[in-house]
Amino acid sequence: MRMASKEKDTGSGSAAPGGGKKDAVGSPGPTGIPPVRQMKVVGIKNRLSEGYYFNSDKMPVNVKIRADQDLVPIYELTIPGLAEGTRLILNTLRGELITKVKVDITDVIDPKKVDEVKKKFEDAALELLNRQFPSTSDETKYVLVSYVLQHTLGLGEIEPLMHDDYLEEVVVNGANEPIWVYHKKYGWCKTNIQLKSEAAIYDIASSIGRKIGKQISVLNPLMDAHLPTGERVNATLFPVSNHGNTITIRKFSSNPWTIPTLMELNCISGELSAFIWLCIQYELSFLISGGTGSGKTSFLNAIATMIPPNQRVVSIEDTRELALPSFLHWVPMVTREANVESRGEVTMLNLLVNALRQRPDRILVGEVRKQREAEILFEAMHTGHSVYATIHADNSAETITRLTTPPINMPVEVVDSLAGIIVQYRQRRLGIRRTLEFAEMEKGGSLRLLYKWDPRADSIAKVNDSINILSRLASYTGMFQKEMLDDIAEKKKVLEWSVKNRYNDIERVGKVMAAYYKQKDELMDAVTKDKKWI
Repeated sequence: MRMASKEKDTGSGSAAPGGGKKDAVGSPGPTGIPPVRQMKVVGIKNRLSEGYYFNSDKMPVNVKIRADQDLVPIYELTIPGLAEGTRLILNTLRGELITKVKVDITDVIDPKKVDEVKKKFEDAALELLNRQFPSTSDETKYVLVSYVLQHTLGLGEIEPLMHDDYLEEVVVNGANEPIWVYHKKYGWCKTNIQLKSEAAIYDIASSIGRKIGKQISVLNPLMDAHLPTGERVNATLFPVSNHGNTITIRKFSSNPWTIPTLMELNCISGELSAFIWLCIQYELSFLISGGTGSGKTSFLNAIATMIPPNQRVVSIEDTRELALPSFLHWVPMVTREANVESRGEVTMLNLLVNALRQRPDRILVGEVRKQREAEILFEAMHTGHSVYATIHADNSAETITRLTTPPINMPVEVVDSLAGIIVQYRQRRLGIRRTLEFAEMEKGGSLRLLYKWDPRADSIAKVNDSINILSRLASYTGMFQKEMLDDIAEKKKVLEWSVKNRYNDIERVGKVMAAYYKQKDELMDAVTKDKKWI
């Protein structure tokens, strides 16, 4: 890896992360191995916007976001640097490690065994380092082990970026420019990391392909793949991509969004969240629409925590992105592409048909694209299943148009089984996401807009009272309108209390929702008295 700007050597005598004095670059320390030294990137003379740190495995990583003079934020990543002699030694250790640790290729690609495989390699790497360099500090050893793991099991120089929870995309556009990332707060940023050659980019793409039985080559210059941890990967080779080999990685969030988090970020109002909660409690079906990167799947994940814990949930996705509370009765399923012999494909349609045979109470679908998928989806609604799915469309009216015209081409009468449409929106200029619209279905495929985001006030405003949804709820529950409005107000209090008490991780939010169904008096006592509950 080479940095976008030159690395400054601070010389010998300064403190190293492992303790003691730092030797000159390339000269071994008292243990015979050059100690880890801290990378320092210079030449970026811009004001600091924000700084934070995290761990990549056990390697400390510092990040600074700087405002660039060209108005493109700079994502400046600093990790413990390694002298060239250290790298050579570690590359030798990698060879020994691969020979020493015996793992089956199926274990390497199995998401359930990722941590187990990593632990085997970590223990073996520590054993090798302890035997050869017993005097090296533990801190330095862990950094060296992390380096070995990242270049053996991970994505090499890209791997530290994969551990930053603020990043949504990691993009390599070729060896002639730095890596780009999409930051949740700052949008697209140019990093200070640059891969040294087109061959290095190809090696990373090829290693990803080998792990899942795919090949990328001059004859097959395009590759779509998924890492065992769920990240979606697209790779292209020169000359198909004119500026060089490319890799685009859509990251899988380890901390999924929840409704309290979205409320805290002003992505949705408490009133609308409570209204959606009421609809989900009584099993009304919704579509979540929006453009690319608008947060459709994230919102689907967030509202799924509102499902009662005694119901069976089946999810169907191309890529495993949903992450629900561990106590839910949840069966996640993912599609599978055909192998090199064009056999073994499992499509979204296959999974939808199969899901209906598993006695689900709720069905979550990652994305609806084709007519047959939509037919099965709406058939599930008509047979008493509550369904939530995402679809690409920029607003509620366009969603109906997509459903009722080719290639999906569903009859308007069938679409009427939906209760409503929730539209997500990404404001690219400000780098924010908002719930743009909430519309209820009326007869004949028409829509009644209930809530809409006001960009000037940056708030979600109610534009019409519900008629059809409240009518459906009344017929299903026997509740009067006042009772339903009181229920919405009560749910809003619970959500605002969750925000206030920082109950925003997926497990705790799920437990609050479950308590509302199973221990309501106890929960509402805590909410009314404004005291912590869990």
